[in-house]
Amino acid sequence: MTVSEQLQALNDFDLADLDMDNIGRWPLMLKVIVLTLLYLLILFGGFHLHVDDLNKQLGRVEQEEQTLRQDFEKKAFEAANLAAYKAQLVEMEQRFGALMAQLPSETEVPGLLEDITDKGELNGLSIKRIDLLDEQAQTFYIELPIAIEAVGSYHDLGAFISGMAGLPRIVTLHDFEITIDTEVAPMLEMSILAKTYRYREEDDGV
Repeated sequence: MTVSEQLQALNDFDLADLDMDNIGRWPLMLKVIVLTLLYLLILFGGFHLHVDDLNKQLGRVEQEEQTLRQDFEKKAFEAANLAAYKAQLVEMEQRFGALMAQLPSETEVPGLLEDITDKGELNGLSIKRIDLLDEQAQTFYIELPIAIEAVGSYHDLGAFISGMAGLPRIVTLHDFEITIDTEVAPMLEMSILAKTYRYREEDDGV
């Protein structure tokens, strides 16, 4: 059958007569068209699935690229500032060492009490009492409270308090109480709690 005859047969064929159970009786041209359409549908479906998979892979690669880029920028920044970080670390270690040097050890506490007494007498005070109280353990250090009672003039007391800042060890002052000394008027009597500190060692109790 020639092509023109096949086209004529296709033109004369009524679509209402299509019988899916008897495809063999369909005109040859119709079979070719249907098979071509099926092939194109299969090809399009496969292409769509393949492209969709490629898009997903591309999305993952782009996300990984973004993560790697951020990681690279972070490491590049850290590398560029490494020298500055090291310098800051050295400075912090030096400052920490300087602060640690200002904390008295257990063997230096009696000497600190003598320094406080000397500071008071140097400023014209009469030291009535200077007692080391029970230690107070904190998380990283030990507080060493020192109860001080002294008698002197207003200016002498002020000079003594200011002079405490010049001690070689860290000493803080708390709980001021000043009254008139009735026995040695017009002198003032000062009661004050001084605290010094030492680093808490691993074998220190809680």
